[in-house]
Amino acid sequence: MEHLIGNEALMRRVLATVRSGKMPHSFLICGPEGSGKKTLARLLCAALECRSEEPPCGVCEQCRKVLSGIHPDVITVDDPEKKTVSVGMARDARDDLYIRPNEGARKIYIFPRAQDMNPAAQNALLKVMEEPPEYGVFLLLTDRAERLLPTVRSRCVELQMSPVPYEAAMQWLREKKSGISEETLAAAYRRSGGFLGQAEKLLEKAAASDAQAEAMLLAYASGDRFGLLQALWKLENYKPDDHRRDNLRAALLQAQSLLGDALTAKTGMPAMAETAQKLSDARSAADLLQAYRDVQEMLSAMESNVNLGHICGCLAARLR
Repeated sequence: MEHLIGNEALMRRVLATVRSGKMPHSFLICGPEGSGKKTLARLLCAALECRSEEPPCGVCEQCRKVLSGIHPDVITVDDPEKKTVSVGMARDARDDLYIRPNEGARKIYIFPRAQDMNPAAQNALLKVMEEPPEYGVFLLLTDRAERLLPTVRSRCVELQMSPVPYEAAMQWLREKKSGISEETLAAAYRRSGGFLGQAEKLLEKAAASDAQAEAMLLAYASGDRFGLLQALWKLENYKPDDHRRDNLRAALLQAQSLLGDALTAKTGMPAMAETAQKLSDARSAADLLQAYRDVQEMLSAMESNVNLGHICGCLAARLR
């Protein structure tokens, strides 16, 4: 079963509340991206549906279904393709709540982007959050609690995720990312603020290697105009032809990530990638910021279907 590393005390407090039988109907789980909000929500759902005396047991049918994401009474209210959680989605959840659970003791509604509910959607939930059926539970997850209406927050028990202590985080990162140096793992921990999800994403970005993007930026770092032109020519003339646009977009996204890493290194934080450190050592913060903006502009031009030769030519002229 999953563990909530670094927030064990919070989990114990929540489980004690579940086991006491004096269960709130609404929780607001707060923390930045990658802080463990979804893990806490899954464990809380398992505890609420578990049939054992010490929930969650992790082995009963109810726990297994929750932890596998297939429990019919644990409903996620979201549409990742939309910027906001609409009032229609909130009303559908509100109305569905009055249909009794299929097989669980509770019917649980998870809002993974609670901060993206518009005011109308939040207002649609107010009455049912105040007086839900005895089996109803709402879990609102957010990285911006201040964007929720005070009337919504007042109806919830707030649970605040905390950063993971250094030693516990490093042990977890060593196990998850074996073969990566201690220095890089420590850099990811410091850059993430102690939140493991963010640290893992940083390490994945650093591991994503695009030889053409690196060649372009290393030439830019050293002022090698010929090397820069060579790298851009290869990007423009990548074969097969039908993959040229995708290949250039991937290289520019990687270049942007490395430039962002180099800019962060200018603040005194360690760089995540060797290429980013070389950029930071060779170029001023103003140069790196301008290069970052130039790459961003070219990515926007790609979305407008600008000719690849024009994009590479512009970069060649700007990256000096």
